[in-house]
Amino acid sequence: MISDPSTTLVRRRAGDPHAAVQLPAIIVDAGDRASRRFLEFFTANIRNPNTRAAYARAIGDFCAWLEGRGVRLERVEPVTVAAYIEQLGKTKSAPTVKQALAAIRMLCDWLVIGQVLPMNPAASVRGPSHVVTRGKTPVLTADQARQLLEAIDVTGIIGLRDRALIGLMVYSFARVSAAVSMNVEDYFQSGKRWWFRLREKGGKRHEVPAHHNAEAYLDAYLVAAGIDNDRKGPLFRTIGRNRALTTHRLHRIDVLRMVYRRTTAAGLDVHACCHTFRATGITAYLNNGGTIEQAQQIAAHESPRTTKLYDRTNDELTLDEIERIVI
Repeated sequence: MISDPSTTLVRRRAGDPHAAVQLPAIIVDAGDRASRRFLEFFTANIRNPNTRAAYARAIGDFCAWLEGRGVRLERVEPVTVAAYIEQLGKTKSAPTVKQALAAIRMLCDWLVIGQVLPMNPAASVRGPSHVVTRGKTPVLTADQARQLLEAIDVTGIIGLRDRALIGLMVYSFARVSAAVSMNVEDYFQSGKRWWFRLREKGGKRHEVPAHHNAEAYLDAYLVAAGIDNDRKGPLFRTIGRNRALTTHRLHRIDVLRMVYRRTTAAGLDVHACCHTFRATGITAYLNNGGTIEQAQQIAAHESPRTTKLYDRTNDELTLDEIERIVI
């Protein structure tokens, strides 16, 4: 099976000549063409690193399952894939199963195009039904968001950085991956306004005007950081042992840990995550008269249905509404 394939494949893509990629035995046994196409699937076909990591785990588990049953690659049939998906559904959630099936289907398509497989055995396999009409991301109220931001100690560079990052995600609806991917030059002035340049899914570049609060947070952070002249350098950086900024980019996992620490320190009884601030910003915007269409544009969503999942304006039923039930 694959040993942490996402890490080794990322290293290989980065040009590390010592990166040892351990291919699944079922792929190796299928020959050199299969091995080459398998590597190309991750390195050339999938551009998003998060998707690459998730698909690598899903396909690694599937390959291990096949190997455990002595099934060779060329012997995989629709009923084989269906049996795996059925078994997976007993221990995993519907979204996880659907993602696994998508990964298997996409890999098999790639192998068919490369003339490794004669047909895609996953093409006709159906995943579990799963319709999402309401998002599950925890959302902060406006008061809670304000409480969190005000609780951050901004007498040092760490607090200034964390407040600027959280403020950016709240006021621009930015995904954490887009936020930590920003360089110093991606906070820029155009005319009289300051803007954020975000790189979203699929490599799309998205520009959002800076809210005056987010602008104030970023300005305070940049003044203290002294990185204005390093325009090509990362905007949000890690902290070294000397409690000073390094030249290394902050990772989204580091941000998640920071969010846990900050919400706990602020006394908020909410299991917040990085996505919480995207949902919080959208909900606050809609509560103040914003439209789904404009929220969709700011958030760079492909569909208004996706934006609607972040709308929690109608989550709580009021007592007045319940009292309308007159019998």
